[in-house]
Amino acid sequence: MEIYVKFILIGLAIAMPVGAITVEMTKQGLRNGFLHGWAVGLGGMTLDMALIVAMYFGFAALLSIPWVQIPLWLAGAGFLAYLGYDSIRNSNVNLTTSVGKAAQTPPSFWRTYRNGLLVAISPGNLMFWVSVFGVVLSDSYQSTGKLSFIFAAMGILCGILLHDLGLLSIVSITRKMMSAKTIQFVSSLAGVLLLGFAFYFLYKFVIALWQYII
Repeated sequence: MEIYVKFILIGLAIAMPVGAITVEMTKQGLRNGFLHGWAVGLGGMTLDMALIVAMYFGFAALLSIPWVQIPLWLAGAGFLAYLGYDSIRNSNVNLTTSVGKAAQTPPSFWRTYRNGLLVAISPGNLMFWVSVFGVVLSDSYQSTGKLSFIFAAMGILCGILLHDLGLLSIVSITRKMMSAKTIQFVSSLAGVLLLGFAFYFLYKFVIALWQYII
């Protein structure tokens, strides 16, 4: 139980820094409600669970191979650029808050879930898991065995889930107090932030490719 609680706190700590997943989750929560924001978070957690399973079976080293990392940087940049552009372009549509009439039908749960999953498949997220939690979970696995590893992994996922639910609860409450124009502004700002992440990924792609060539 002590291991479980400790890793819940660790999961909360890693989920708090603002990243592409948090931006997309907040944007969807503001524009389309709690369920759509949570769908993005669940998409990210799906990859988290897959990485934990991969680490359990010793596949984490695969992500350190340059020819695996480089295409991921480019793919991540492309998808985040698309999300950022789409967020800015459609900032004035699909509003389903109580302060305004819905312009269009909101996206499906599975579409926002897919967005969360694809945003999570980025080298930054993957390498963070390998470099930080790969070491922690590996140490847990080697020192106390498989059962301890499972409790640690469950604690991390629970911590991330608590963060997502807490964030979206706050978003769900505040969105009812916002005007349509305010939500449009936040959506456009989220798009700019996503474009910023996209340019960063593109920069990392160029650097990684250059280092690999020379």
